[in-house]
Amino acid sequence: MHAPRPVSERPSTKARLALFGVLGFSAGLPFYMFSTVLALRLAEHGVTLAVIGFFAWVQLLPTFRFAWAPLLDRYDVPGFARFWGKRRGWIMLAQLGIVSSTAAMAWTSDDRSLGVTALFAVLLAFWTTTLEVAADAWRIELAPTEAEQGPIVAANLWGYRSAMVAAGSGALLVADGAGWTAAYLVIAAAAFAPFPILAAMRPQADGGGGRSVALATGLAASAALLLAAMLLVAGVGAVALTLFAQAGLDGEANVTPYVLALALLPFAAMAIALPRIRRAPPTSRLRTSAAIGPYVDIFWRYGTAALVVLAFVSLYRMGDVLALNLSKPMIKSLGYSLSAIGRADSLVALAASLGGVGIGGWLATRPPLGRALAIAAVFAALGNFGFVWLAHQRVSEPLLYLATFADQFGNGMAGAVFVVYLSMLVNPRYPGAQYAFLSGFAFLLPRLLAGAGGVVVERLDRAGYSGFDLFFLASGVLSLAAIAFLPALARIRPRADDR
Repeated sequence: MHAPRPVSERPSTKARLALFGVLGFSAGLPFYMFSTVLALRLAEHGVTLAVIGFFAWVQLLPTFRFAWAPLLDRYDVPGFARFWGKRRGWIMLAQLGIVSSTAAMAWTSDDRSLGVTALFAVLLAFWTTTLEVAADAWRIELAPTEAEQGPIVAANLWGYRSAMVAAGSGALLVADGAGWTAAYLVIAAAAFAPFPILAAMRPQADGGGGRSVALATGLAASAALLLAAMLLVAGVGAVALTLFAQAGLDGEANVTPYVLALALLPFAAMAIALPRIRRAPPTSRLRTSAAIGPYVDIFWRYGTAALVVLAFVSLYRMGDVLALNLSKPMIKSLGYSLSAIGRADSLVALAASLGGVGIGGWLATRPPLGRALAIAAVFAALGNFGFVWLAHQRVSEPLLYLATFADQFGNGMAGAVFVVYLSMLVNPRYPGAQYAFLSGFAFLLPRLLAGAGGVVVERLDRAGYSGFDLFFLASGVLSLAAIAFLPALARIRPRADDR
């Protein structure tokens, strides 16, 4: 039996900006710890660039959030849902997962076993993504229009990017002085800070023993779910490594085509089934299934235009994602210290990111949305081109600050506009699952290609080219290429719901 939706899951308009700022902080804090910061940590321990590139595939996990997002719409966390409500119950569980996974990465920070490092990085990515799924569903339920979404998205991304900058710069500064274990422990402690803030917001259970029992049940269920997730990830990882070894795949192998083909299978199946989906009546199992119904609904409403939408969303953030994993190793290779990179990623990146998010959120509230998407794509491309420019300058912190500002400003602007665009594509009947599907697909191809980025750069260098230059030039051009889709997108309208 599902707990009824509690009243406090609908906070007042005045409280929404603060609420989603805190939720953005909670989701943004761990992101760099399994992406950019982890890449620098591995580089410090002598891990090859090709293997560091493969670790970018940890970032693939959020793209497959659609695999478990329907569970968050359909089921409650035992105890926590009664105490805090459905959405916040999942958010609280995810926060416990983030704290425990970050602490585990701290105690295994010597990276002597890359398999163990990968295990806890995947767990950290999983719980971070789970928190985002629950928060996104709640956001879409509370703000169904573009005008409402703009300010909430801006507040959410301000919190998200503030946390990313705090984690990225803070972790590097601590690591430079006290080591990687201390750095990850500091972030683990910071990750716990939002927990009591959200926990204090109007509990849902009846007073007295009811609240105590609900909370105790939730904590016990959380411990069981955290352990089950770890065992599941470890088991799947062990099987995957065994299969890779038997197939002769190692750090020098180009496994991107295989991973890409596997990842695209469910989406290709949807496209092939499109004629049948379009003819399906409301009572069809395709449309009523709890597992695939929310995703079938996207193809039912948009028809063949869904393929155009998916192509656009997979390309729009391509440049930012490609740059993310290799930008810090590239900057370090130029001769910048961890402290210099950390300083650039602190106030400079924070100011640039918040400014970009604010302007992006403002643009998204002023139709047409396509114009905002085009402007943001240009600024995102300029940020990537800035790394090419930096590579040909003398080592200078002010120049590093300038390149970092351009990158973070463009990234923040594009991110804010893109979130609003994806939110407007969602059917309010399935907010969590459909947003998870669209946002996951948006980063699937970029993160697959990012995983092969290290191999590409190394091969270009061996061929006598400047691998980093060509890589960042290409990533910027890809950001601009998304603009070509905008005229077609402006003509797309969803089919009216027949239920």
